[in-house]
Amino acid sequence: MSLLSGKTVVVSGVGAGLGHQVAAAVVRDGGNAVLGARTEANLAKSAAEIDPDGAHTAYRATDITDEAQCEALVRLGVERFGRIDAVVHVAAWDSCFGGLEDADFTTWQSVIDVNLLGSLRMTRACLPGLKTGGGAVVFIGTQSAVAAPSQVRQAAYAASKGALTSAMYSLARELGPYRIRVNTVLPGWMWGPPVRAYVRFTAQTEGVPEAEVLERLSGRMALPELASDADVADAAVFLASDRARAITGQSLLVNAGELMR
Repeated sequence: MSLLSGKTVVVSGVGAGLGHQVAAAVVRDGGNAVLGARTEANLAKSAAEIDPDGAHTAYRATDITDEAQCEALVRLGVERFGRIDAVVHVAAWDSCFGGLEDADFTTWQSVIDVNLLGSLRMTRACLPGLKTGGGAVVFIGTQSAVAAPSQVRQAAYAASKGALTSAMYSLARELGPYRIRVNTVLPGWMWGPPVRAYVRFTAQTEGVPEAEVLERLSGRMALPELASDADVADAAVFLASDRARAITGQSLLVNAGELMR
């Protein structure tokens, strides 16, 4: 039997990177994927690539800062597939850079509204379905929440994702009696569109080959290459599946061994 056979998984933040890989892994492993993101064109492209006949995907433009839109995405999943078994939260504001001294706290509040409160809004919208037969909530956090990178400063992003991981512990206790599991995947440097852009920009800025910049990153890892978007997606799908039925309140680093805890 496939890992997610017959199950329906809501995936927020589906674009060209991790969200697409999570949705693809859900369908690959026998499940139905309900795709949400702010840009409908990205959703349509992703659905067409991973599920050409449309039998196992549904999508709706969704802003997770809007509770009504979160509820509408969940309704779509129930109407189309009859159930909600899991939600994987990929949607995030990860493009706010800087530290405390140059912080714009108005922007920080917006980052928190997306990364922390948005994920909680979507989780709450899924609860009626998840309570029906037990289910899984999988947050995508970041290694930066537990070990700040030296290459870039993303204090707002790290703080918001750290708060989300803290919320995970409370949710695991609160929702456990309904047999709902709540876990977090913590990616490190992850080979996908954002890191490709970072490598390309750094190489152009410094006038060095992209391979040199990539080697600086991969040289920090215990394994000789960066984890990929697909690697992180596989971890998320495992935690969403019944094979992780006894795992809750846990944070899993997927980082090729850069940080070990």
